Amino acid sequence: MGAGGWRESRLLLIVAGLAVLATAPALLATFKVTNQWAVGVAVGGAAVLVAVAAVWQERYKRAVQQRDERALKIENGCLVLPNGRLPKVAQAADPLRLGVHPAPISVVDQAEHAADGAMERVPVYVPRDIDEELRERLARGGFVLLVGDSTAGKSRAAYEAMIATLPDHVLIAPQDRTAVPAALAQAADERRCVLWLSDLEQYLGAGGVTRTGIARVLGGAGHHRVILASLRAAEQARLTGGPSTQDEAGRVAYNEAREALEQAHQLRVRRVFSAAEQERARARDWDPRIADALHHTDTYGIAEYIAAGPDLLRDWEDAWSPNTDPAAPTHPRAAALIAAAVDIRRAGHTAPLPRRLLEATHEHYLTQRGGTRLQPEPLETAWAWATRPQRATTALLQPEGDAHVQVFDYLTDTVQRQSSSDEHVPTYVIETVLADCDVEDADNVAATAYSQGRYQLAESGWRVILGTRETTLGPEHPDTLASRGNLALTLGALGRLEEAEAEHRAVLDICTRVLGPEHPDTLASRGNLALTLTNLGRLEEAEAEHRAVLDIRSRVLGPEHPDTLASRNNLALTLTNLGRLEEAEAEHRAVTDICTRVLGPEHPDTLTSRDNLAIALGALGRLDE
Repeated sequence: MGAGGWRESRLLLIVAGLAVLATAPALLATFKVTNQWAVGVAVGGAAVLVAVAAVWQERYKRAVQQRDERALKIENGCLVLPNGRLPKVAQAADPLRLGVHPAPISVVDQAEHAADGAMERVPVYVPRDIDEELRERLARGGFVLLVGDSTAGKSRAAYEAMIATLPDHVLIAPQDRTAVPAALAQAADERRCVLWLSDLEQYLGAGGVTRTGIARVLGGAGHHRVILASLRAAEQARLTGGPSTQDEAGRVAYNEAREALEQAHQLRVRRVFSAAEQERARARDWDPRIADALHHTDTYGIAEYIAAGPDLLRDWEDAWSPNTDPAAPTHPRAAALIAAAVDIRRAGHTAPLPRRLLEATHEHYLTQRGGTRLQPEPLETAWAWATRPQRATTALLQPEGDAHVQVFDYLTDTVQRQSSSDEHVPTYVIETVLADCDVEDADNVAATAYSQGRYQLAESGWRVILGTRETTLGPEHPDTLASRGNLALTLGALGRLEEAEAEHRAVLDICTRVLGPEHPDTLASRGNLALTLTNLGRLEEAEAEHRAVLDIRSRVLGPEHPDTLASRNNLALTLTNLGRLEEAEAEHRAVTDICTRVLGPEHPDTLTSRDNLAIALGALGRLDE
């Protein structure tokens, strides 16, 4: 019995016990007990017990209601068996349902395997170099994260290791972000389970997978739970590349993602197979798809080639050709829909993409390529081509229900790799997305714009988000305050410092009153105010705020916590601005020493601290140092 079931049973026992005790007066009457003292005690006690029983009965009802609501969310939002129950790992016989890319099947291959039924949609598995370590990690339990490029083979390696190592575990695989809270709660109640999170970036953050949620699943003893996730390398870089500015909110958001990912044991899956992996592939060249891929290992990874990534990229590029030959039609409008989908993903949108959003933005890309001169096909024809599996594998735009699609992530990764750092998603597209997406994705898009220095777009996004959250959550909800803080930071980046100060002070006042003066959000808000005061030239006020935050963090979190070190670094920078260079040097040295010892000499925080120390030494005239 899971922990949730035991809690309900315990509540039911208490309710039943209280109900029995409440019948004491009737029992006394039945056995003709007439002692007034006994009868009085029984009647008085029964009245109390009835009231207490009512309270416990209400608790039991709420527990049952919560269980039923969670069960419904699990059934509607997770991979389940036909009877609505969660499967065991061994029952997950179709890896495609867990995000493994399908492989093409030629007409010849289909004919050869007709007697045995259709050929498997995935080829024989080629063991990877990480397999032994991966399976050992799964056997230990905990959070295991596979990182690599699209079509590197992350999901297939994870699937094969899970099937081989944990066949009897319950498999919990949420299909979208809305199912994550129920999935986390269910995982925390199971004794043996695997929480499967393919494309982890879709599930991270508020309302999804957080450090606290991970700890809830993996904490305690007497269980064997595994969180098994995959993450594209480009998304890992976006999430953990460090805050784009020195502000507190950017650092806090960065730390939240980093702290969640740092709880995982990370394994890198290489797109290009090693010599040993290629040798293992040659031993399996009886599968014609493996044999074909081996001819292209000088250019592509085996999993990449088998997933038809290069072919599908070429199909997209060829679709842009002018649609002038009725005998050989092209699909420029479909290509524009795909281009819009790729850019919207690059902008930070992680949820399935609404078709209406692609229809609203794709004309921009079509016009860039020639517009009517391309003689684009009708919209209905474009959708049919873009969502049809190409080469018997994957659709360029994979349908998610009737109203949404997901773009083949290989295309997004390729465009991202080929784009220069200043090639951003067009402003018109960002504005259209911000006007027509949910709050979580709007938050991601605004944060991406902010990190790229596109502050006016970020301001527009966070104003929309703030308005929505004030209406739905209320003005004092932590998420609302976070949005208001982000808006204040953007106003500061735009040089509107007085407005930024007013917003930071308003957020700080609410956080202090609602959350308390030592809450992490309160301290982050106070740090942001200090940075704004620095930019306003009010350095003594800034120093006082930084010292207050540092004192609290040192006491509450400890002197070596990353947040404490960030506060100490901010104080040192303020001392530099005040001209108190020897004090600044001492603080920077202390931070650098702790970072080097605790985080290692190559950690981003260590390098930042060391760089700040170098700046302080330069200001002191000690140029050789």
